[in-house]
Amino acid sequence: MGAADTVALIERYYRAFNAGDSEAMLACVAEDIVHDVNQGARRTGKAAFRAFAAHMERCYAERVENIAVMTTGDGTRAAAEFDVLGTYIETDEGLPPAGGQTYRVPSGAFFEVEGGLIVRITAYYNLSAWLKQIAAAETKEPPA
Repeated sequence: MGAADTVALIERYYRAFNAGDSEAMLACVAEDIVHDVNQGARRTGKAAFRAFAAHMERCYAERVENIAVMTTGDGTRAAAEFDVLGTYIETDEGLPPAGGQTYRVPSGAFFEVEGGLIVRITAYYNLSAWLKQIAAAETKEPPA
């Protein structure tokens, strides 16, 4: 698998994300996927990834835009930079109350690829920027 195949795999993964198709996302990852969540615990395996995806779908309605995918020449590692546009729809434990606040957060992810599947995803975004956007949206008065 070369760099072009890895780019296609990562793009397919994010198309599935944008479509809200967690099963298509899962088809892109290995059974023993390692998922490092921004400021969270490492999760290992498809079952843990599936549970995480279900949790995210319950609390957030998100899509990614402006995706740029970069790979090593052999396609075994990749990085993606993108903007996450979302709506906070259900309160996530330990975070402010959800009330339909919208946000846009620059984000990135690093990937390892083996045998045509993603074996590791490490995701990053600026949590303090997200919290500021959520707080600002909470204080806005609804239009009259």
